[in-house]
Amino acid sequence: MQAHELLTHLRIPELGEVRQFIHSLPPSTLIGIGTIAALVTYWYATRPKAPRPPCDLSMQSVEVEGGEYARRSVLLESDELMTFYYLDVKTLYDVLRRGWIVSGNGPCLGFRKPGQPYQWISYQEVINRAEFVGSGLFTRGYRPGNDQFIGIFAQNRPEWVIIEQACYTYSMVVVPLYDTLGAEAISFILNKADIAVVFCDTAVRAEAVLQNVENGQTPDIKTIVVMDPFGADLKERGISRGVELVSLKAVENAGSLQKWKSKPPQPRDLAVICFTSGTTGNPKGAMLTHRNVVSNFSAFMKVTEGHWVATPSDVHISFLPLAHMFERLVETVVLSHGAQIGFFQGDIRLLMDDIKVLQPTIFPVVPRLLNRMFDKVHSQANTFIKRRILGLATWRKTAELRKGIMRRNSIWDTLVFHKIADSLGGQVRLMVTGAAPVSETVLTFIRAAVGCQFYEGYGQTECTAGCSMSIPGDWSAGHVGAPMPCNLIKLVDVEEMNYFAKEGEGEVCVKGTNVFRGYLKDPEKTAEALDVYGWLHTGDIGKWLPNGTLKIIDRKKHIFKLAQGEYIAPEKIENIYVRSEPVAQVFVHGDSLQAFLVGIVIPDPEVLPAWAQRRHIKGSFEQLCKNKVLKDAILENLIEIGKEAGLKSFEQVKDISLYPEMLTVQNGLLTPTFKAKRAELRKFFRSQITELYKNNTA
Repeated sequence: MQAHELLTHLRIPELGEVRQFIHSLPPSTLIGIGTIAALVTYWYATRPKAPRPPCDLSMQSVEVEGGEYARRSVLLESDELMTFYYLDVKTLYDVLRRGWIVSGNGPCLGFRKPGQPYQWISYQEVINRAEFVGSGLFTRGYRPGNDQFIGIFAQNRPEWVIIEQACYTYSMVVVPLYDTLGAEAISFILNKADIAVVFCDTAVRAEAVLQNVENGQTPDIKTIVVMDPFGADLKERGISRGVELVSLKAVENAGSLQKWKSKPPQPRDLAVICFTSGTTGNPKGAMLTHRNVVSNFSAFMKVTEGHWVATPSDVHISFLPLAHMFERLVETVVLSHGAQIGFFQGDIRLLMDDIKVLQPTIFPVVPRLLNRMFDKVHSQANTFIKRRILGLATWRKTAELRKGIMRRNSIWDTLVFHKIADSLGGQVRLMVTGAAPVSETVLTFIRAAVGCQFYEGYGQTECTAGCSMSIPGDWSAGHVGAPMPCNLIKLVDVEEMNYFAKEGEGEVCVKGTNVFRGYLKDPEKTAEALDVYGWLHTGDIGKWLPNGTLKIIDRKKHIFKLAQGEYIAPEKIENIYVRSEPVAQVFVHGDSLQAFLVGIVIPDPEVLPAWAQRRHIKGSFEQLCKNKVLKDAILENLIEIGKEAGLKSFEQVKDISLYPEMLTVQNGLLTPTFKAKRAELRKFFRSQITELYKNNTA
């Protein structure tokens, strides 16, 4: 029968016939049809829709006029860079005042004792105490002004912020100190910055500062203010060296009786000198102005505009070091919106309990924490069924991410991911990561599992904190977002590594209102970092992706040649190898006298036993690290991952040694920002490296 003949024989059933057919169906069938219809209707009505992104995600940055391939954020209406977001916030002095108004003098800083709920200090109390602290210093002969540098040697706690705000109230400059710099570096900083006053949280840290004075290393120290109780013997030791040790409470009391009028800073005044640890040599003091910090936090607000904004009901968990600008920038965002900062108890082992009690909504993290979360979840999926369910849930949530949908109310959240969200307090609505690279696999999984606004940024202290950041709606991994609205980014040629700007690759350079003034009393290092046109040279190698986002692909500083003349960037290789499931850390070594690379691998103690058991290898963690069969299996896995990532044959390690202890800041093998101290690592693993080369031939 022809098609047109078939159509002539078709007849649409009349309404009565349809009714008759429906009435002929058994009740169970009708119930089933009704249920299906209801579910379909519910799914269509409640299916998630992606919020509208702030720009065309296929083009997130544009070239500026004038050549050099420099790019800016498309969120800007012109080439003029951002300096502030709120008209009433142009310095860090303004930040707390705006928070006080917005919150209606709500809770500001929170702390807790073991087993206790959080106690809160109001915005007005923070403002008052900041004025008392500053005034208390002036009763001891010090004076307000931008040439007065104040050291803070303490863990995160309310007093840290109060002292910081005291400095801003009277135009003084904050100089953070932290244990992981080491005793020699602390002495260096105290001298370099001509610091006369140091605030310490404990008697132990106060004694460490006094010890420097007693050794003749820091003769400028005149006053040590201690937050916790301390003994009379320590006070007497100070007197014998011409140093006054006084309690913070005494300083505040003196200031409350003789309060000075505030002396607010100007945007171009110095706000903080943040000493960066570096992997070699003495720390460098990055001089950051109020304008630098305000423009950087303002750019963050511009990027998240319309998708996320802090409110007085938001709560931030403060555990990342306040001595670093990443945490300080987040806290600036929090305080300017009248939100709350809850501090951890100071013991990282109690952090999960603090989170459970605080239930934070704002949670900045570093990749190391994300890696541990990822490994823990996957190690608990220890059966075939659990692995399949976890894989299916991840696949479905990842598919939503690709559509720009970020949520935590799907069936997969209810069945699988709710425990992850609950472990973070169950209320998190903003996460930000930076400070170090994070693998695409880990970032995508955590975004899918947590289901909140989750941004990745890139930057360094010298550009305050961030210079690029992912844009709402683009939840893809493998890049660090587009330039922030406060700066331009350009790539410059690195000929020896075959990276060329005209091909969209080269060293990442930053110019903008967030770029630092230079290094304190170090014109030589300043000239290395800042060129005559004001461009900050980061030492990182970047690549522009077609959608206008930046991908960090290499590192300029640590390149070396193999004997055959091939250039090697070990950090790039390490960042690929850590994707291996049983691997926690990797150190890749090579030099110009050798024709191949070797590596030190630190396995993940939570993952390795199960990984080994699947290969029928058993034993304690230490025994597993000595097992040659297991070592060869890990090496094979690394080579496979390297091939998939496009590593050339000379970029692959030829042999590895397993080491059972983590590389940490405490054992001196990592910087405080968790970067490898390569010179120290070479010395530490000298015997293993020698043995690896001895047992292998090119």
